[in-house]
Amino acid sequence: MTTTKDGPAEIKMKNGSENGERSPSLNLQPFAQEEEAHPTHSFELCFSNKSVTTITCDKAGTVEDVLKRSSQFRRDAEKRKGKELVILRDGKAISLHFPCSLIRNERLILKYVKAVNNPTKGVSSRVTSCKEDPSSNLVMFHVLVKGGKNVVNILKNPALKTEIQEVTVYAYKGEKVKQALKRDAHFLSTIFRKNCALFERSTEINIEMSNPVDDLDGKTFQIILLDKSSPPGSQSSSLDDAYITPNDSQGYDPDESQDSLQQSIPTDLENNHVPEEKPKLRLATELENVLREIPGSKNKYAQLSSKFKDSMNGRKTQVPKLSRIQNLLRVEFEKNAETCREVKTEKKLMELSDSVCQVRINGTPIGSGFLLFANFVLTNAHVINNIYNDVSGQLNGRVTVNFSFYDLEQTVGGSVEVEEVVGYEYNPDVPPRDWALLKLSANENLPRPLAAHVGILPKSGAICIIGHPDGGVKKRDSCLIVATENRSQVVERHYVENQGNIQLITSQFFKNTAKYVEQIKQALMYETCFYGGSSGSPVFDKHCNVVAMHTGGYLYPSTRGDTSVIEFGYALSDIMEHMIIQMVEREKFNVLKDFLTCGSTQRDNILMNVKKLVDSRNLTTFKNAVNNSVNITDTTLKGLFEFFSHVEAPVPMDIN
Repeated sequence: MTTTKDGPAEIKMKNGSENGERSPSLNLQPFAQEEEAHPTHSFELCFSNKSVTTITCDKAGTVEDVLKRSSQFRRDAEKRKGKELVILRDGKAISLHFPCSLIRNERLILKYVKAVNNPTKGVSSRVTSCKEDPSSNLVMFHVLVKGGKNVVNILKNPALKTEIQEVTVYAYKGEKVKQALKRDAHFLSTIFRKNCALFERSTEINIEMSNPVDDLDGKTFQIILLDKSSPPGSQSSSLDDAYITPNDSQGYDPDESQDSLQQSIPTDLENNHVPEEKPKLRLATELENVLREIPGSKNKYAQLSSKFKDSMNGRKTQVPKLSRIQNLLRVEFEKNAETCREVKTEKKLMELSDSVCQVRINGTPIGSGFLLFANFVLTNAHVINNIYNDVSGQLNGRVTVNFSFYDLEQTVGGSVEVEEVVGYEYNPDVPPRDWALLKLSANENLPRPLAAHVGILPKSGAICIIGHPDGGVKKRDSCLIVATENRSQVVERHYVENQGNIQLITSQFFKNTAKYVEQIKQALMYETCFYGGSSGSPVFDKHCNVVAMHTGGYLYPSTRGDTSVIEFGYALSDIMEHMIIQMVEREKFNVLKDFLTCGSTQRDNILMNVKKLVDSRNLTTFKNAVNNSVNITDTTLKGLFEFFSHVEAPVPMDIN
């Protein structure tokens, strides 16, 4: 957790709610409806002095409502009068009026920054309606705090730039982008009075402010200036360009504080008392998702059961004992033969397992990883996402890896420091953009890298995953690949097994999961017992080739505890293609050279695919970096850049 001189606090939700409440589009006044109980869920508040407070929420509300009910938070807020409260969810800022029911099994970090003016009194954004389940009516998207070209400042409080990189905005299906951004209240009104739009980097597509938000869920955008004209339908065309030009040094709009919500400490918190009770809101429930008992069914069941037992009484026959010959012929197969391996294959896997490591942040196990080449470890970006700033390239915590954690009782030692993050890409909605390349401080006494064992992603068959699930010792799991055409069947099986657990999980979860697993065709999917802490584990095929990196699954609560419907990993060759593109664009030529000389059997295929990606997507940053490499004298890199700059049909290259 990142700490500041003002002292952070953390909130961790214990039990998520499937049905929650939502904030209004623009109206912030409470709206009373018929009373109906809100699904109960608890929050655990952990402050900088290590004290812990638990709050149980039993009514629809917002994050602000939950905080106000905490006397510990009110005391903490009292000490920071005049400061602006910043709430971080997965490293991204959210508003005070963010529906608390949308925060499930997550940790919120509270920070205080310098306010741009005196705090606004009486912040009281309220949940006003909940006619539909938030999962079906709400969308959430993310906006980078750094604007595009000619857009310098977009936040009301410039001090937030030092603390966050993105803002998470919630919205209602059917409403416009402009409405959602205005409600969020983090942004200057300048972006609504200029012809601005949202820009999605992954697809290079613009989303105008007048567009509906329905298809933006989970995506990340940057605010850009389309042109200097006023937006369509705007009545305000004369605005000081100082707020959105490179010459502006501050970019704060003094009028913003008068007509918009400020996320500062409210008056009722300063006076150290809980605000007056709000009217309870009505929570609509979909009737088709509620199991109802048939009248008189218990008596009828008892009668039928009794009759069945009577009819079967006396009909049971003793199972005959099998003869010695029959026993010799009798065989039970309970394990798929594909998961069985030859001893020599197992021995090779055990040797390769030495290259698998546990990733720890400030001494706490967080995920898994493996030595890919030289002294570079590959893991998932989400493993270090909470402590890494991709803009500044800085780690806000101590990261180590341990290649020899085999025994819980082993003595402390074997850890290697991570010197820096040399590559990072995190966009979980766009496979395979969830990877991080970590440079180790040591390059001696390391296990052998796995780059020489990179293989092609198989379509079926057995695989083996080696990692550190649940933050424990190094383990392995053999399982089978779920073919693309069979993924929906796996989801359906989990749905059938959990039809009686409506209080734990809704059918909508399985419907959404079935849709997602069909869409992510590039991913390798399987059923494994590796859950939390195993992200970043290498996935081996039956020939001991590393074919993927274990990334995640679709977790849900069941009567047996947390269970995953299906798990997935991204192809290692795809990750390495994105890695090379980023190394070239960021001119990390030393890392690139180490990769080129690592002896990977798939190197030429990977480089060929990189060239195709660059040409098909017209990656100008990559091409410019290649064109600017004319002064490079290293023969290995020179051969590589000549290959990338070749305009004719690709031919085999020699970069040895």
